[in-house]
Amino acid sequence: MESGPAIFAGTAFALFGAALLLWTGACVLHRAPVAHRVSPVASTALATVFGAVFLVLGVWCFTRV
Repeated sequence: MESGPAIFAGTAFALFGAALLLWTGACVLHRAPVAHRVSPVASTALATVFGAVFLVLGVWCFTRV
């Protein structure tokens, strides 16, 4: 019964992290800004770090089930 919320949270975190990494990669590949009115280096670095953190958090939730 307790594994249901962990599976849901793990799926949400993993999907968000993967989508953020995919979005960041596509923006970098096309030389488009990741975030407007922000330094391109800072926005790319932060988006990559947070995407990886959310992806790892999602995997961690799956392993705790």
